[in-house]
Amino acid sequence: MATLGSFSLFIDALTQKLKYPLPGESAHRIMQASSKLRLTFKPNARTRKSAVLVLFYPYKGEIYFPLILRPAYDGVHSGQVAFPGGRFENTDENLIRTALREAQEEIGLRLNDVKILGVLTELFIPASNFYVLPVIATMPYRPDFYPDPREVEDIFEIKLEEISDIEIIGSSDIQVRGEQVHAPHYMVQGYKIWGATAMMISEFLTVLNAPDSDPES
Repeated sequence: MATLGSFSLFIDALTQKLKYPLPGESAHRIMQASSKLRLTFKPNARTRKSAVLVLFYPYKGEIYFPLILRPAYDGVHSGQVAFPGGRFENTDENLIRTALREAQEEIGLRLNDVKILGVLTELFIPASNFYVLPVIATMPYRPDFYPDPREVEDIFEIKLEEISDIEIIGSSDIQVRGEQVHAPHYMVQGYKIWGATAMMISEFLTVLNAPDSDPES
């Protein structure tokens, strides 16, 4: 069980580990779906930038982060579980600002006490032709959530201990725009977390579980 003191130690350790060389693709591959599109579709002149926010906070002696359920719509990410986030806008000074702005818009996050710890590896999503940057952040308390009903069907508060349990990892066949893909997933609160979100979680857990070392080495 995490106390405020142990939460502080977790944040300090994570901040240091985010300074190390990131595992990137090797960690992504652990949870990567077998898709023909991923093999054939590469970044191009129309590829756009986006960012998501991975926000850790203490609550009732545990460490949590929020995920959202996208509403059903006529689009590639319909009904998927994801981190709050979205596309880069010209008014954003950088992708960190994109992640913060989108989290504010989608889940009503108040940004006053949000502290940025670092970033994970940018990930290309062939299905939507986006690069997405996972931005890691923290708050010292559980935020109030005010989801935008147009973009968020539900918010899940996920325990770090829960997502770290290897027993929740499985795989299944999923239909994506008429293509059947075999996808590893995390089964959490009755939902399958797969695709880019699962790949980001895989990299985060790889970073978190990496042995301590000198980031300069």
